[in-house]
Amino acid sequence: MKYDALIIGGGLGGLTAAAKLAREGKKVLLIEQHTMPGGCATAFRRGNYTMEVGLQQTVLLYDSILRKRIFHELDILNNIEFIPIPEFYRFISEKVDIVIPNDYLKAEAELIEHFPSEEKGIKSFISITRNMLKEYERLPRETWKRLLWVPLIPFLCPTLARYYYVSVGKFVDTVIKNEDLKLALLANLGYYHNDPYTLPLLFFAIAQGRFYLGKGRYIRGGSYKLPEYLSGFIKKFSGEVLLGHLVTKILVENKKAVGIEYIKKEGGGEAKRAYAKVIIANASIPSVAQELLPDKEAGILKRKIKKMEHACSLLTIFLFFKKPAKDFGCRNYCNIFLSPQVKSLGGINLDRSVAEKSFAFVDYGQIDSQLAPAGRGVGVIHTVDYLKNWLNLSVDEYKARKERVAHDFIERLNGIFPGIKEGIDFYEVGTPKTIKRYTLNPSGTAYGFAQIPSQSGVKRIKHKSPIKNLYFASAWTRPGGGFTGAVLSGYCCAEEVLRKYR
Repeated sequence: MKYDALIIGGGLGGLTAAAKLAREGKKVLLIEQHTMPGGCATAFRRGNYTMEVGLQQTVLLYDSILRKRIFHELDILNNIEFIPIPEFYRFISEKVDIVIPNDYLKAEAELIEHFPSEEKGIKSFISITRNMLKEYERLPRETWKRLLWVPLIPFLCPTLARYYYVSVGKFVDTVIKNEDLKLALLANLGYYHNDPYTLPLLFFAIAQGRFYLGKGRYIRGGSYKLPEYLSGFIKKFSGEVLLGHLVTKILVENKKAVGIEYIKKEGGGEAKRAYAKVIIANASIPSVAQELLPDKEAGILKRKIKKMEHACSLLTIFLFFKKPAKDFGCRNYCNIFLSPQVKSLGGINLDRSVAEKSFAFVDYGQIDSQLAPAGRGVGVIHTVDYLKNWLNLSVDEYKARKERVAHDFIERLNGIFPGIKEGIDFYEVGTPKTIKRYTLNPSGTAYGFAQIPSQSGVKRIKHKSPIKNLYFASAWTRPGGGFTGAVLSGYCCAEEVLRKYR
């Protein structure tokens, strides 16, 4: 079969790219190896419960020209309901218990009330990060226009110019002295990265600023509603979505990507081929290089990504409650608990034992998420983790470790909300190995390449690959991970492909 575009992978990046191209009249085929689309934007059912897998809150609804265009063209707002999150997060440590509002001025007032001696530093933190977001939004979106802006940036974007090469850790160290306050301000670092001293302040300020503007949202009914809708949108415009099939090869002729080879994942069968003018890989870029391309083209891509670091992964404990978590004293949507062993920003990045890890507990019952039956609830425990911690285990050892981890975290949660342990109907554990199995992402990461200075912003992998006619649309390419990053990546990739057609 001949198509205008073949999309490998049905994560948000691939779905958005396919939806945009289908809407513009292009004949597209999207192939996803899983039995449902979405990648990390997914959920699973257990009896009457729906369990969220990937989403805590997103700033996808943030008001910008590009996002307005995406939402309008793909008719998302008329089909997906986004629920406001009541506050940003609650931070709890041995010394501090503070709820951070999702509003710049209210957050500033709350922080000053708890840390009055740091008023000057708090105002600097809020002012500088807010200005960076404003100045970034002022920049033109097109790369060629941005290049024309380069000589003007020191004058039109002075905050951006001053802090462009500064890490968020170094910045916070310069404006804040109190270590407890630093940890409170960076409590949700795991949304983006695992190390404050290698995360660019610009990336942090842009993402964090949108939460402080009250743009944090959850998708009513579960994040899978968005990929489910986009899949239907593609079909509405005569595109094809093929689930449960695995792409095994990208076909290259005369140094150009011309098609793919794929098989049915379960049950076997004969390999099939499809051809197109453009191939868009929503699969991880390392997997494309290692497994899909012929040796010569694979070598070109491998050299380009040879020194690039993968982002961290996550450990998740899915909790199904017989009663809402509110009945056990939980009053906030996102609750972040700092490990007693972490005394400063420098201790955040250490890979600790379960008993020493910081973690977040998200209670979906605090909003009308529609994930659980009336009188019941669902929630998740999240913490940063790494695939290496789950390798070289037998099946029995793997199961036993998951049980120990779940037991330890539930006991810690019960110490904060007494009685919540008895309120659990049942639980399941998702490890970095689980993420790798369902998404095929190496390192079990959901974020793609790590957001560090050498591979962030304009240094991140472009949508257009070094191999002619092969493009990327995922968390592994620009602008980066997260629901918002994946959607923006898919749309911008599709626009680049459409420019090729024009």
